[in-house]
Amino acid sequence: MIKLILRKRLPGRLKDLMPQFLRFGVVGVIGFGVDTTVVYALRRVIGIYAAGVISFLVAASGNWLLNRLWTFKGHGKGSAFKQWLLFLAANSAGFVLNRGTFFTLVATLPVVSLHPVLGIFAGTLMGMGANFTLSHRVVFQAHRVKDQKVG
Repeated sequence: MIKLILRKRLPGRLKDLMPQFLRFGVVGVIGFGVDTTVVYALRRVIGIYAAGVISFLVAASGNWLLNRLWTFKGHGKGSAFKQWLLFLAANSAGFVLNRGTFFTLVATLPVVSLHPVLGIFAGTLMGMGANFTLSHRVVFQAHRVKDQKVG
């Protein structure tokens, strides 16, 4: 139903990209949950900044896997390990936007330091566009993958 509505209302290339972008957003919501959970689990043990870096890596790795299996299924090339490394490298711009926002808000707003989910959410929004664009154009190019096994 949503696909039908989108196809009638969106021009040209957006018709094809929108369903993929929506799946990317669903994966992002899951990643946001993972990111937040890891920050809250680790912040009192290793500090909020180190927890923010580790949580990003954990969430980004999970997002890569879900994007590989669902959002961009059948696209991309190379081994899963190389693709994961490329995903992390390509999304480094998103990392700078995401964690830059998070770290800035934690450092300047006491409410964000107390409730890191606010900074994580703001950072996620800041990095989302860059991450989708680089994932779509660099990591999961329109090359079809014959074997979709992970590993």
